[in-house]
Amino acid sequence: MKKIPYLRVGTAYYKLVQAPTIAGHFNEILVHWNIETIRRDHGKDYLAKVPKYDGFTCIPSHIDYRQVYKGFYNTYSPLTAEPRQGKIDTSLTMVRHIFGDHYELGLDYLQLLYTRPVQVLPILCLVSRERNTGKTTYLKWLRAIFENNMTYLTNDGFASQFNADWANRLLICIEEVLFNREELTERIKYLSTTNINKLEAKGRDKREVEFFGKFILCSNNEHNFIKIDGNETRFWVLKVPTIEKEHTNFLTMLKTEIPAFLYFLRDRKISSEHRTRMWFTPGQIRTAALIKLVCSNRNRTEKELATILLGGMEHFDIEKIHLCPWDALQLLNRTRIRTDMTQLRRLLKKEWKLDNRDNSLSYRKLVIWQDGSMQLLDSKGRYFTVEKSFLLENFDETMTD
Repeated sequence: MKKIPYLRVGTAYYKLVQAPTIAGHFNEILVHWNIETIRRDHGKDYLAKVPKYDGFTCIPSHIDYRQVYKGFYNTYSPLTAEPRQGKIDTSLTMVRHIFGDHYELGLDYLQLLYTRPVQVLPILCLVSRERNTGKTTYLKWLRAIFENNMTYLTNDGFASQFNADWANRLLICIEEVLFNREELTERIKYLSTTNINKLEAKGRDKREVEFFGKFILCSNNEHNFIKIDGNETRFWVLKVPTIEKEHTNFLTMLKTEIPAFLYFLRDRKISSEHRTRMWFTPGQIRTAALIKLVCSNRNRTEKELATILLGGMEHFDIEKIHLCPWDALQLLNRTRIRTDMTQLRRLLKKEWKLDNRDNSLSYRKLVIWQDGSMQLLDSKGRYFTVEKSFLLENFDETMTD
């Protein structure tokens, strides 16, 4: 019996149509259809055959997909590729190229996308100043795997109040990212961990929907494509290297392997444990590219003070320096940086997360004289202790770049 392409959801009628793409494939989409048109095309008795649903729902699943849940029509798109054994050499090469030293975690990430689509995952950021790195090919491959459940956005599209085109997608990819407003950063941070979002379409009221989207950001700007601080744990920033030898049919090879790759992901034993709400721990996804991004977002006062303290430690061959906010102010007065005690105390306590001594104790403070020479002098106060390892880990990428 021929499948009926129409459906009624609530009191509205729709038609499932196959929209052709440039690549020669077809995307199945729902289009509003007039009841009178159905009658004219198929006769009045045809309407009784049209399947009826109480409403729409969106429940993501790839392995145990169901089109109908308790009388509601599932708008999540099923994957067309059926898992089957086969070679996946090209697919593994792509994962190794994108994730590098995080290869196993990269496979875990893709496995979780496929087997546990509602699991919260980090915001994956692919950055590189170089061209021909394969970032776009990687996104096209993900699109071929997850099909209509992945969408592309621009900076303006993400900033727009209307989000009906991406609020129910598994993957939301933003290329050439440049979030130069803090509210955009806060928005993507919120969406990366929430399970609820407000869906808004033009001419329609907002409504609350379940949200399970994961963000992938791509940028040629390694230093400041987004504003984040040193305490941020939601971003997985990877610097993607250039491709040494380009293969013109590489994407075609990747697409051919999709059924075998899905079979591999379905049966593979995941290498990492579920330890945080984003599955991975901050330590697991911490990279040099993330440190560089955080350092670039630090203010001039932080960078200058870190440079001075690191210079003092190297000059006296010591691993730590004790200082009070007043000492930091005196050191910065030798530069063009203008600050005050309140800002410096907040910097040491809130930004650098240091604790000062409960009581006033003796320590050796760093002093820089007019001729640029340095000296350690005896002093007394409720000092903070800054470790050399802390400065190297959090500032050295910026100072040596």
